Amino acid sequence: MAALQYDLIIVGGGPIGLACAIEAQKKNLNYLIIEKGAIVNSIFNYPLYMTFFSTAERLEIGEIPFNCLTPKPGRQEALEYYRNIHRYFKFNINLFEKVLDIQKQTSKSFKITTNKAHYEALNVVIATGFYDIPIEMNVIGEKLPKVRHYYKEAHEYAFRKILIVGANNSSVDAALECWRKGAEVTMVIRKNEINNRVKYWAKPDIENRIAEGSIKAYFESNITEIRENEVEIEMPNGKVTIENDFVLALTGYKPDLPFLEKVGIKLSEDELKIPIYNAETMETNVEGLFLAGVVCGGMQTHKWFIENSRIHATMIMDYISSK
Repeated sequence: MAALQYDLIIVGGGPIGLACAIEAQKKNLNYLIIEKGAIVNSIFNYPLYMTFFSTAERLEIGEIPFNCLTPKPGRQEALEYYRNIHRYFKFNINLFEKVLDIQKQTSKSFKITTNKAHYEALNVVIATGFYDIPIEMNVIGEKLPKVRHYYKEAHEYAFRKILIVGANNSSVDAALECWRKGAEVTMVIRKNEINNRVKYWAKPDIENRIAEGSIKAYFESNITEIRENEVEIEMPNGKVTIENDFVLALTGYKPDLPFLEKVGIKLSEDELKIPIYNAETMETNVEGLFLAGVVCGGMQTHKWFIENSRIHATMIMDYISSK
């Protein structure tokens, strides 16, 4: 059976992928979104009670107001908002379908292969975010079942000895929530302070909990080994072994860089691995293949957010329609 052909296929059904679809509709482009999980899958996988740093209006797409009770919405409100966006725009979207490969054809179109079907498109936008691949610590014992790279909620860790790696927003939120639910919380922090990007209402909270001794923190330290009931930590003045039930290795996440290289996108040769693209059109070195959203930053995952990358959708669709 012949593959279905589109003007545009959008890989990723997060907020920026949806923004691309909205702009494609405005330009009367025949498009399809392919999303490997649920709609806005990354937000779905955030901690249950996460609060966004951004205010509601900065998360808006398609000029649809994001109404919520407080200035900074939580995960549940965001999911409701983006579900309503889908109800309003009635996107052409395939959920729970994973793109496996994108190949440029001699006809200048693309062949897109998923775990369910084959498609053809004149243009492709990759808007896949960065939340799928944890940055691993590469230490002995990291594969033990008690080690988690994602945090959902605190109840599982109540009255247990947990160790949290990192000092960013996710680490701080998890530490405070778990401590308040009765966990004995220890943090291992590579630098000598809590990250300055931590939400302004959480940073003094965690610093005060550490100062009073409610939460133990090892600064300028790293985990060297994880065992069934304990963890070994290397500090500036030597090693210490502590009892432990769970390790939350919230060390950050990265885009699927091997996939970008597989489909022909060049990356910078330094450790940032920033994809090569035209900053005015978002087109990569592969003609007709575009990037949108946080994936544009490579390992600089704090450069692009919903609020400052929504414009990518307009830039891409203006360029495609002009061709």
